[in-house]
Parts: sequence; C-alpha cells; structure tokens
Amino acid sequence: MQKRTSEPGASHDDPFAPHLAALAVLDDAGTVVGWSRRAEELLGHPATAVIGRPACQVLVDPRDLPGVREAVAGCRRAGCWSGMLTVRHRDGRLVELGIRAQALTRDGRAREWLLAGVLAADVLEWQRDSAVLDGLYRRCPIGLVVHGPDLRILRVNRAIERFTGVPAAEFVGLPTGHMLLPDDARSAVDRVRHVIDTGRPLIYSEQFARLERDPARERVAMVSSFRMQDPSGRILGVAEMIEDITERHRAQRRLALLDQAGSRIGTTLDVAETARELAEVMVPHLADHASVDLLQPVTRGEEPARALAGPVVRVGACGVGAQQPGPPHPQGEHVEFGSGTPQATCLAEGRPVLEPVLPPDWFSREGREGAHAPDLGVHSLIAVPLAARGLVLGVMTLWRSRRPDPFEPDDLTLAQELASRAAVAVDNARRFTQQQQAAFTLQSSLLPRAVPDQSAVEVALRYLPASAAPGLGGDWFDVIPLSGARVALVVGDVVGRGIHAAATMGRLRTAVHTLASLDLEPDEVLSRLDDLVGLLAAEQEAAGERPVGEQVVGATCLYAVYDPVSRLCSMARAGHPPPVVTAPGGQAAPLDLPAGPPLGLGGLPFEAQETELAEGSLLCLYTNGLVGERHIDADIGLTRLCAALGRPAEALERTCQAVVDSLVPSRPTDDVALLLARTRMLPPDDVASWKLPPEPASAALARELTSAKLTEWGLEHLAFTTELIASELVTNVYRYAGGPATLRLIRERSLVCEVSDTSHTSPHLRRARSTDEGGRGLFLVAQLTERWGTRYSREGKTVWTEQPLTGTLT
Repeated sequence: MQKRTSEPGASHDDPFAPHLAALAVLDDAGTVVGWSRRAEELLGHPATAVIGRPACQVLVDPRDLPGVREAVAGCRRAGCWSGMLTVRHRDGRLVELGIRAQALTRDGRAREWLLAGVLAADVLEWQRDSAVLDGLYRRCPIGLVVHGPDLRILRVNRAIERFTGVPAAEFVGLPTGHMLLPDDARSAVDRVRHVIDTGRPLIYSEQFARLERDPARERVAMVSSFRMQDPSGRILGVAEMIEDITERHRAQRRLALLDQAGSRIGTTLDVAETARELAEVMVPHLADHASVDLLQPVTRGEEPARALAGPVVRVGACGVGAQQPGPPHPQGEHVEFGSGTPQATCLAEGRPVLEPVLPPDWFSREGREGAHAPDLGVHSLIAVPLAARGLVLGVMTLWRSRRPDPFEPDDLTLAQELASRAAVAVDNARRFTQQQQAAFTLQSSLLPRAVPDQSAVEVALRYLPASAAPGLGGDWFDVIPLSGARVALVVGDVVGRGIHAAATMGRLRTAVHTLASLDLEPDEVLSRLDDLVGLLAAEQEAAGERPVGEQVVGATCLYAVYDPVSRLCSMARAGHPPPVVTAPGGQAAPLDLPAGPPLGLGGLPFEAQETELAEGSLLCLYTNGLVGERHIDADIGLTRLCAALGRPAEALERTCQAVVDSLVPSRPTDDVALLLARTRMLPPDDVASWKLPPEPASAALARELTSAKLTEWGLEHLAFTTELIASELVTNVYRYAGGPATLRLIRERSLVCEVSDTSHTSPHLRRARSTDEGGRGLFLVAQLTERWGTRYSREGKTVWTEQPLTGTLT
C-alpha cells in the first residue's frame, strides 16, 4: 500500500509570504535585477519594463524621493528595513505598500536587496490579526491551551497561568491534564482525543479542574475545543478556550439547591418530617453531615418561650458515606450543647456561626466539648438558628469532613436562607400540630372514654381519625344503659370536618343521651334529633357562619335499643349505613333496615324495626369511613365487612381489630367509628313477672309476691323497701290507670322493679302537705331507690326503679 504523505502548506496568515507578496531584487546601486509575477499584477509594470532600470526612476514619485532616500539610508545601516512607502503604478496612480527589505550577499562581495511589498490594507489587517493573537496569549482573561496531536501541551496563555498559579513556560511539553487530579485529568484527555478523532468542536462543556497541588480548592471551567489544521488538512492539534466559572457554578448550584429545597421542604404539616427534609436537602449538596435540633416545646406543637436555649431534641440527621455514622445522637434523642458551642450561641443569641477551619484541638477546648462532631475528620462547621416570627425554634448544624474545601461566607448565606424557609415550614407545622392537638383534645373529650357497666351486651369500640384529610371529623359512637337492663347503641357521623363538626357532634351526642334517658323509641329519638339539627342549622345561618359551598349542618345516625330479657333489638337509622348482624354460627349479613333521610332535612318520617337476636349474635354499627373509602365501592366494602365478621373470634377485641385490619388502610381518608356488640340474655331465673288485677287487694298481693321472690334470690335485706315500692306503684295503677298492672322484678347489676299499665298518663312527684291524706307514694319511691323513671310504649307506660344489690339506701 502506498503511504500518503503531506507537505507543509504556505501560511495564509502572513501577507509577506512568497506566494502573496510582490517581490523585487535590487543591486547595491538600486537597479532592478529581479521582478516577480505578483509585482507585475500589483503595480502593472512588466518585468521587461523594469529590470535594468533604477527603482527610484520607475517606481518612485519625485515628491516621495526624500522619504525613500531616508528609508534607503536606514536600510543600508541596519541591513534590513520595513515600513510603508508610496509606489507609482504603471497608470500613474500611487499605491501605498508595506515594504520589507533584506540585504543579500553574493560570493561574499556583491550585495543585493530583496524587497517584498504588500498592499497597506492587507498589512493593517494582518497586524490587527497579529494583535488579536498576541492579546489571546498575553492579555485575554479567557484561558487558551494549545495541544499537539500527541496530546502534549504546546502553549498556554497568561490566563491559564493566573488560573493555575503555574508559569506558562512550565506547561510546554507536559501531557494533557498533567497537573489535574486523576478524575479530572481523564476527562480532559478524553475531550481532547475526541476532538482530534472526530473533528467536531465541543462548545461550553463543563470541566472540573482541581489541581494536584491544591486539591482542596474546587475549580470548574467552561471549555470550548476545536481542531487545528493547515491548508493541506494536516492535523496540527487542538485549541481550547477555558473560562473559570467556579463562582458561577457555585451560584447556580446554590440556586438549584434553593429550588430543590422549595419543593422538598414542608411537604407535610409534620414538625419532625419537615426537619428531616431539611437535613436531607443539605447532604451532600452543601454539607457532608447535617443535623436539625428543635426545642422540646416545638416538637410537641407548643410555642417556645423567648430566649429559651434548651434542651433540644434531634429530629433530623443525615450523613454521606457508609463509613460515616452521622451525628452521634440518633433522631428523637435529647441533646445538650455546651455553653460555649456554636449551637448554644445560635439558640441563645439567634445568630449564625461560621467556623471555616477547625483546628485539630478545636473540640477539646474549654466550652467546645458539647459541640458533638459527627466524626474526627470534621474540619469546617456552620450553625444556623431556625427562627420564625421572632422566635428561635431550634438550630441546624452543617459539617464537612469528606469534602476538602471549607465552608465560605456564601455557604453561610445559603444555609441561612434555607434555614429561614425551613423555619417557616416548621412553625407552620408546629401551629398545625397545636391546632390539631387542641381539636383532638376537644373531640376526645366529647367521645366516650369508657364503656359503661351494663349486662345486655359485650362491646368493642374503635375510633380512627383520618390521617390525610384536614381537620377533624364528626364521627361518634355511644353505649347508653337504659332502664330494665336494656342498652342503647348509637353511631353517628356529622357532615364536614373541623372544629364545627366536632362541636356539633358533641351537641348531638349530648342530645342523644338526654333523649335516651326519656326511654323514647328509636324512631322518636331520630325525629327529635332531626328537629335539633334543623335548629342548629338555623342558628348557624342566622349568625353568617356557613362555610362557602358547604351544608350548614347535617348528620347521619343509627340508634338501636337491645333488651336482654326479650332478645328484641329495635333500630332506626337516618341516612346511615345499615348494621351488619352475625349469627352465632358465623353467618354475617346487613340488616334490611329502612334507611330514613339524613338528619337536618326536616319533615320526613323515620321508621323503627324490631328484630329478635339470638344470644351471642354480633351486631356491627359503623360509619361510612369503614366501607366507603374513595378507592372502594360502598357495596364492595360492605361485602368485605361481612366477610371479616363471618370469622368472629372468641375475644371480641380480636374481631374488632381484624375488621380494622381488613378494611381500613394505613392512612384512612375519612374518620372511622366502629362499634361491635355481642348480645347476651338474662337467665330466666333472674326475671319474675306477674299480671295483677285492678283491685285494692293487688297491693297486698304485690308485696307477697315480691317478698317470696327476693327470699328465693337471697335478697331478704331488700324485701321491706321493695315491698313498699311495689305496693305504692300497684296502688297508683289501681287508683289512676283503671286497668290491670304488670309487676316485674329483674336481678342483674341492680334490682329492678317495674310496674306497667295501659295508661299514658304521666306520674308526677310532688310534696304532700301535712294535712293531705295521700300524695306521698312517688316521693317515698324516689327516697328509697337509687334511680327511678317512666318509659312509654305503644301499649302504655312503665314506672321503674333501681336499687343496689349490696344494701338499702339511707
């Protein structure tokens, strides 16, 4: 194969190059002895008209002779000359040329002169180009490096000398990237080789340029590279324009960190999470280790006192590198800072502290023992207070151990800006936590704290507040003991969220208790509640408190009354999800109960339904948050609820938790109230009932029957008072009701004595005068019993009393 060779081409830059300049040769007397084709083209004189004639006669205007003679004299003295002369064209016009003259010696005796001439405009352009080239190497603030094809440096300019601190002459002949750290050197070599191989320039590529002689100082350069070739295409090397953009790069990095912090800090209204987000943003972009410590009141959502300097809790910490353990205190632990530490200064004085260079003995000095360095390699520190609304909430500490460069004042400014933004987010989270705690305190005070003692059902309760929705819900439940060993089970849900919903829930719950004490039927209770919700709505509308786009007041409710004697459960609901009943065998199904309108619509009736429940049946009352999650269809949720209830455990609490685990997500979007009740039945031996005729002798018969039954039950100590109570109540039936009386005794947690009749007249307690012959019956009953009251039914009324089993009232 024939080897391809290339010859050096003539330079296009120098206008005095032989192929560009007009050439003439003069003997020592000034006679033209040589004339080039370019000279003929430039001045119009053919060689035959010029050679052999004196140059001054042919080419010089008489007016310019003094200047020419002066130039000739200088040329003879120095052996060379260059400058501007005016030369006459063949057509008579004058042409200004740049002239170079050089003496030539032939045989050591005769002397001749070689003249090269170029148009003055071309000379001026070349001089400007030369000045630009000289400026690039001597005065340009942008660095210039010329690499040879063998990847060795041919020349650098003064800017590179200033950038590196190394004299320009020392670069010549060094391999490309010789003075850089290995990683940066590899990048530089790869870039130059790529440009040589492909010929494609690289424009504005960033290059880390950390020097081996100063590795702690971070340098970043903007590099533009292009390949150099001669006119024949021969590759001469690569030229690179290098601009020091270290400060610009740091500024961009800081702006990027600020932008990142804006999207990452304060994503939740949680104090600890916000602190952790701040620490994670700082590492590794600004620091190798970061810790965020907040005052104890702040972590609890409380407002810290002014000038409070501790103690603090570490709520956020982050570090880089597997071998770096991070700050010594794990998150959640208490931290005590020494009085002379930067952190203590930040907390006490509210000002930042910058320690750019920490000497080896810095942590052992007096007052610095409590600074808590994350590792022994720490060499630079920043401590910044977290302050918002004039209050110091905590302190953020930044450390550098792996990065060799120390913190700078600009880093402190950036840390202050980030800390200021984070402090506002922390304060917002603290205030939200404070409001939530106040609201939850209100709500928990309105919900039942313990299940009251009663014999009718075994109960398990769960209340799960929504974690994703703002504010509080109005869900509630209740277990209310009623007369005759019965129990009322209630579940309700107020429309909306927030303090108003919780307050409305409290008012409705109080109203339910009041209505339950009247022993009203479930449908009657809901009707009264409906009236109350309407009144609340009217009050709220009149006061102008209606939130935009929201219903004033609305609620749903399910009210059930279970009787352990008859095993009958009477229920009514107002727009509430239906209850689910699980038979003792495990078959679970929703109860077909008339829905009824939600509370607050007004004027629409409610319907109660009575269902007989076997002993050991499981009754499930709940709010729609259990089955109506946004991502779950309500029917699907109800099916899942029945499936969970179809596997009841012996322990009711385990069944309740299984339902929660099966249906409630880890972060529910709505409040959940769940009430499970396992029905019980009073043994027949603990209940005695007699029907008495409406005649005067019934009172004596009631006393006799009561005495015998109490003796059978071993409650002889209650016989006297109970006989008196039964006698008075039966006598009232005979006197005022006019029909038969039913006497019933129930032995459970207390002794219940009930007398029922077919009249709806209401008995009244009054104080008889000393002259009255009667009117003291109910007064005596009230004095002899612990509780007493009247309940009404469709068939009539029942007057009931309760006495403790342990003894008589005094």
